[in-house]
Amino acid sequence: MPATVVLGAQWGDEGKGKLVDRLAGDVSWVVRFQGGNNAGHTVVLGDRVIKLHLLPSGITRPDCNLVLGDGMVIDPWVLQQELDNWKTETGEEPLNDRLFISERAHIILPFHRLVDGLDKKIGTTGRGIGPTYADKINRIGLRFAEVAEVIGDSEWLASTTSRMNHILEMVGAEGRIEEAELASDVKWIHATYNHAITNTGLMLDNALKLGENVLLEGAQGCLLDIDQGTYPFVTSSVTSRGNSSHGAGIHPGHVDSVIGIVKAYTTRVGAGPFPTELFDEVGEHLTEIGHEFGTTTGRRRRCGWLDMVVLRHANRVNGFTELCLTKLDVLGGLDPLQICVGYELDGKEIHELPACSAALERCKPVLIEMPGFPEISLMEWLDIANKANSEGLGYSALPSAAQAYIRHIEKLLGVPVTSVGVGPDRDATIEKTD
Repeated sequence: MPATVVLGAQWGDEGKGKLVDRLAGDVSWVVRFQGGNNAGHTVVLGDRVIKLHLLPSGITRPDCNLVLGDGMVIDPWVLQQELDNWKTETGEEPLNDRLFISERAHIILPFHRLVDGLDKKIGTTGRGIGPTYADKINRIGLRFAEVAEVIGDSEWLASTTSRMNHILEMVGAEGRIEEAELASDVKWIHATYNHAITNTGLMLDNALKLGENVLLEGAQGCLLDIDQGTYPFVTSSVTSRGNSSHGAGIHPGHVDSVIGIVKAYTTRVGAGPFPTELFDEVGEHLTEIGHEFGTTTGRRRRCGWLDMVVLRHANRVNGFTELCLTKLDVLGGLDPLQICVGYELDGKEIHELPACSAALERCKPVLIEMPGFPEISLMEWLDIANKANSEGLGYSALPSAAQAYIRHIEKLLGVPVTSVGVGPDRDATIEKTD
């Protein structure tokens, strides 16, 4: 069976967790293939709000196997806290049964958090992700595969501690790494996770050959990709389709479905250019009604109109086979609605994303207007979704202006919108019928 990829098409926070939670009911494996606990996925099940940072969103499905893949950087302490929280909430211990950690994934250590905490420009989460990827590229990182090898290796401990403290001194960090503490950390990681560390790429390849369904879950979004995003205001990994199979340890021929998650407007967290950002009552509406605060950091998200320049770029990079539009309900009560179809840069209209962030910062959005639709309560949206799906009404159950908004997105991007989210609940999603 082929694998399916779920990717963010904007600057992250598009609602990937909700879709993965829904799709996970029909798959055997859900795989995180990049990033670390700088990502945050929220799943709402009735009155339960589940916030995940490392654990794949498929955890809500008891029969679904979970993989932390080759391309990830993993904080073992954060993972332990998430597992403890999950056990408290459900009584389940997935680490002993269905959670597998790639032997090739890199480990975030206290040193990495100390270095990352000094960032004042990019607006990182301070979780140690960038410094861990830097050590990976410099070929001096610690992977789960090597943990058993370095336990008791006094030469490795001494040289690693010396290198870390030299860097901390150079960058002006206050903390230092003690050799005994590093040795203790490595022993704890081995004791806690050794039975779950394995060749996950081989497991997934075998599962696909046996006809099992695999879902590859991306973190962040295309515009935060280290190569294809708004550099340098990006994350430290490749967030796009090309890394989905690579970061999972399988070949790209396994993938034939790529779902791009698109918020009905645009948000981003942290610093960096954002042409459609709003600083008026509309921006306040999007922030408050959309509850636009980061799952991982709690930071207020910047909000703006939907940006088709961004989406065209994301589609070119990823080749979406379909789109899932989320948070359409948040637009209720705004009239007119606006969509960015191009930029004005230094007096000239352009329709592609500039590679240079300084140039993108000077871009002014070229906007078109569309009629809005009334504000509806979340319970009413949920009723609309339940009726639409149970009676096979599809998008015809939506207000006419909302239908027109969806059709125009499809026309501008040339990719079908196959589902629309109208609230945070798992069931507040309307499936396309035609």
